[in-house]
Amino acid sequence: MCNRVVLFALGTALFSPLALAHPHSFITLVTTVITKDDQLTGLKMQWTMDEITSADLLYDAGDAKPDSPVWKKLAAEVMANVLGQHYFTEFWHNGQKVTFNNLPPEYGLARVGHQAVLTFVLPLAHPQPLKGQTYQFATFDPSYFVDMSYDRPEDAKVPKTLAALCKISVKTPQPTEDMQAFALSLDKADAPPEDMELGKQFAQQVTLQCQ
Repeated sequence: MCNRVVLFALGTALFSPLALAHPHSFITLVTTVITKDDQLTGLKMQWTMDEITSADLLYDAGDAKPDSPVWKKLAAEVMANVLGQHYFTEFWHNGQKVTFNNLPPEYGLARVGHQAVLTFVLPLAHPQPLKGQTYQFATFDPSYFVDMSYDRPEDAKVPKTLAALCKISVKTPQPTEDMQAFALSLDKADAPPEDMELGKQFAQQVTLQCQ
């Protein structure tokens, strides 16, 4: 079973009508910039999985209370796979990739209604300057098996203390009709060529611009 299926417990999703085309699963993103001492230090991420994707995780959790070892174990398993994919995130500054620390300082998994919600802090390997700088980042599954997107532009946020200095925006791409048709042609057993980076073609780009 492919790693992304294991990652998001997609067993039931594979039998849904939506499994006839990529993407097969959907994750809604909320991201908040984290700063310390006027420097950019990381991103606070919240990933809400669709109900079908959530089903296996919630089944495994059963009636466990939020602070139960059951939830902690599930969170650790999911987070390990997220780390294995470099947080499914690319972060850029002046045309150069910004690297991440592979040990998130906090993470957790919870039930919200019929959905599983993963929260974690993505720490940058080194603090980055804010004043006069522009950063871009995007969160996506390269294979586009999973669609990862912001429902609303305001779901990419800066803290109130930074609002006067920095602005954040979300740009949604417009893939060509050929690219959309190719994605629709892929069933659950198909994978696009790795160098194609299909998911990147559909990935929203967030821009953080500071005065």
